Amino acid sequence: MADLETRIAQARGEAPADLVLRGGRVLDLVTGELLEGDVAICGDRIVGTCADYEGRKVLDVGGLILVPGFIDTHLHIESSLVTPFEFDRCVLPRGVTTAICDPHEIANVIGAEGIRYFQQASERTLMDIKVQLSSCVPSSHMETAGARLGAEDLKPLMGHPSGLGLAEFMNYPGVLARDPDVMEKLALFRGGHIDGHCPLLSGRDLNAYVAAGIRTEHEATSAQEAREKLQKGMRVLIREGSVSKDLHALQPLLSERTAPYMCLCTDDRNPLDIAEHGHLDYMIRELIRLGTPVLAAYRAASLSAAEAFGLKDRGLIAPGLRADIVAVDSLEECRARHVICAGQIVDDAAFSARETIPPVGRSSVHAPVVGPQDFRARANRAETDVIGIREGQILTDHLHEVIGIADGDKPPNPARDLARIAVIERHGKNGNIATGFVRGFGMQAGAIASTVCHDHHNIACVGVDYADMALAANRLSQIEGGFVVVRDGLVLAELALPVAGLMSLEPFEAVHTHLDALRAAAKSLGVTLEEPFLQLAFLALPVIPALKITDRGMVDVTRFELIG
Repeated sequence: MADLETRIAQARGEAPADLVLRGGRVLDLVTGELLEGDVAICGDRIVGTCADYEGRKVLDVGGLILVPGFIDTHLHIESSLVTPFEFDRCVLPRGVTTAICDPHEIANVIGAEGIRYFQQASERTLMDIKVQLSSCVPSSHMETAGARLGAEDLKPLMGHPSGLGLAEFMNYPGVLARDPDVMEKLALFRGGHIDGHCPLLSGRDLNAYVAAGIRTEHEATSAQEAREKLQKGMRVLIREGSVSKDLHALQPLLSERTAPYMCLCTDDRNPLDIAEHGHLDYMIRELIRLGTPVLAAYRAASLSAAEAFGLKDRGLIAPGLRADIVAVDSLEECRARHVICAGQIVDDAAFSARETIPPVGRSSVHAPVVGPQDFRARANRAETDVIGIREGQILTDHLHEVIGIADGDKPPNPARDLARIAVIERHGKNGNIATGFVRGFGMQAGAIASTVCHDHHNIACVGVDYADMALAANRLSQIEGGFVVVRDGLVLAELALPVAGLMSLEPFEAVHTHLDALRAAAKSLGVTLEEPFLQLAFLALPVIPALKITDRGMVDVTRFELIG
């Protein structure tokens, strides 16, 4: 009651506000107008706008425009390759005050312990991290993960203050087939928020998926696909990650008319892209540059996101709402000059004052030691299924090539851009090793390997030299997971990710430096992809069409079955 009375008193100007932002103009996302006047803040809430206020602390924002804090509606913090605390320090200064995350990467390695780690971290970060409960651990029955979470495993994790509902339901074939485990999870969250994931689904199948109570979706890769999903009541999340780049394809659909039902997300974005281009701030700049109305871009970044996920306490700069505010130099450039999160000025002192918790998931790589012979393609027919990479997408093509057999093996052929790809089970469950072919890396020598391998996070390795592939894979066990580039028996570059084989213990600036070296090393092998490591990681995700590979073999995702 005392807090409420204090808010009212400060709002009326009867007492000085805790913090006053003076001299700026406020972008009103309802009318599109720029409003004059101070912004008064009491605790973590806005209590006054469009008036003059006195404050115990005054921040001069003269000449700047104040916009609501940005909301990333779907991401996996693990894919930033840093802990939640470093992610907080990395993107909050860019204006991302709320991040709705799905910790299914770490959950696929260490199970519920990984989700609890994110829940506990969310209690201590400056930014508001919302932790959805992972729906598909593993993503399908065609892979070996480190853990398995059913509805009964999710029940004890419900009710945490960071929770919003069930995270992306990737097993869309399981929804359509009414798989019992799938139905149990959907029933557990009936009436709450269920996040979607249904690439290329349309027609009656899309009707059925939406009828299951799934309301948001981030996998649309064309305006036509996104339009149908909007027409069927879904909120479409425009994604621009380090690999999945859908902003240019969906931008024509984002207008002031559709903006209330469209949001922004990054899904998987690493510190290299964040440092060189930005996060949601980059998306806003790029949308406006491409012709999106300013009001539509900022609505999608905040108000529409808040409405889509039931966050009624944010999304506008208005009395009574959370004081999540970004001061930008211009709406078109969207460069954050000051960030206020829950009423607190974001600066080095604020980050230093946070509590942290110890990392989890150490020593999680339990892969067999492999040799060059393990990468031979044992086959008796020349006709070969080949994964075709689409750069900038996680969709792949199902190619068919004739590859000659030599000495009982079908060797890689750099001249034809045919590299060997392998997935090695690393959770200590069965030691599976599966091999296949991939086109699109452009690799002429050596190998690269990674324990970031969606979503089971086994070891993924691609190369044109078997000895280098073996060295790269074995090196990952020695460094507790990460990324490795090898050529001619030498490790050219590496990044250790000892937290579940997914996250570094170093600051994000150091991770950026390592990634820069890894990218240069990969290019020295002839790799032409801008982001080879995350592109490799998604080649093992068997719920994204069309052809993928797991530790159990090649997967025809269209038919949702193993083919070899």
